[in-house]
Amino acid sequence: MSARLHRVLLWSLLGCGIAAVAATPPDVAAPAPAAMPAAPGSAESPGTATVLEINGAIGPATSRYVVRGIESARAHGSRLVVLEMDTPGGLDSAMRDIIRAILASPVPVASYVTPSGARAASAGTYILYASHVAAMAPATNLGAATPVSIGGEPEAPAPPVLPPGKPADKGGGGAGEGSAPQSLPGTAMERKVVNDAVAYIRGLAELRGRNADWAEQAVRGAASLTANAALGQKVIDVVARDLPDLLARIDGREVRVGDPTVKLATRDLAVLSVKPDWRTELLGVITNPTVAYGLMLIGIWGLLLEGYNPGAVLPGVAGSICLLIALFAFQILSVNYAGLALLVLGIAMIVAEFFFPTYGSLGAGGLIAFIVGSLILFDTDVPGMQVGRPLIAALATVGGIVIAGIVYLATRAMRHPVATGAPGMIGASAEVFEDFTGKGRVRYGGELWNARSDVALRAGQTTRIVRVEGLTLWVEPQ
Repeated sequence: MSARLHRVLLWSLLGCGIAAVAATPPDVAAPAPAAMPAAPGSAESPGTATVLEINGAIGPATSRYVVRGIESARAHGSRLVVLEMDTPGGLDSAMRDIIRAILASPVPVASYVTPSGARAASAGTYILYASHVAAMAPATNLGAATPVSIGGEPEAPAPPVLPPGKPADKGGGGAGEGSAPQSLPGTAMERKVVNDAVAYIRGLAELRGRNADWAEQAVRGAASLTANAALGQKVIDVVARDLPDLLARIDGREVRVGDPTVKLATRDLAVLSVKPDWRTELLGVITNPTVAYGLMLIGIWGLLLEGYNPGAVLPGVAGSICLLIALFAFQILSVNYAGLALLVLGIAMIVAEFFFPTYGSLGAGGLIAFIVGSLILFDTDVPGMQVGRPLIAALATVGGIVIAGIVYLATRAMRHPVATGAPGMIGASAEVFEDFTGKGRVRYGGELWNARSDVALRAGQTTRIVRVEGLTLWVEPQ
């Protein structure tokens, strides 16, 4: 019985295998990666080219958008990713996230500096070097890739810039592996940052077969090139008028994607433009240094107003939300926390000026702390990553006017006579309540007071208070 069961199971499995083989088309092979371009002349559909845009400063929102765009292109089987760039640079961390995504991408990535008049400066140059295809439109430029650390860099003489291919001498800081970094100007930390950036961009240049010597000049000497000059020096691969021209010019070009070399078939690709989603746009807005700065100020003032007027609700709710969003943005941005502390201290001192008779000393100190903290809050020379100076100047001017107004009102109040208690009653008017001579009663402030007078007074007569003794008013006819 057991043998029969085994034979039945064996024949059943064999029958299932035969049926599966029969159901499989004879020309089906192992599926190729969806991101690999089709060979020229194949019968397959031409596929799509995913277009992503990098406009403005490169920050966390930009890197998130590009990384997800490359992943989406791979998932949807795009044969090419085109990064259209016009950027002055950006944060090093965001740039490296984008480059890591490019290097790991199974889909070829072409960086294209466009439109005419655009640039790929600083971080944009690194991204251009990392891409499988580097392209520029006419009248564009790239370069100026010297890293700038938080806090800026002191003025120093620029190192000599050597022509491409010329080896560095013993005392130079030019191109080549024989350069002597110890002879570079600046502090040890600055030399360390520059040398790290040089090694990084030279590695990218060697990976893509581009001009590594000029790349080093772009880092050490902030060298820049126009599109045609970059093509002549083998910094980029092609100059194209527009996107269709780019796809036509790189058609048939061989690029290295990982280990294998792939031949691009881009002439007939359909263009799929991928715009940032609402999350990326929101992140881009709140991580703008000026917006984050404004949200923090709104948050602090909202909580202060709620504290002074408990139950108002709206200032507290709005302030809490704005402050939380600002703290989230600060966590992403490169924030100088000494500047943040000075900013908060300055606001606290300005608020304290309202409640303590310091005649402007607290307010002036708070205004100075507020200005200094605002200036160094995002203490960096990276383009697009600073709070606008006009905004800081406007807020400081308004704060100075408010403090001057408080000092003026306090000084004027000091010159006024005392308006409370017994001294404030001297000279005030009182109405005689009933006829009397010597002692009687008068009405003052809605109350009946005992009164004394050296002359006879009639009911309803208006008198003037000349002296206050306890609860007795000395009056005389007005």
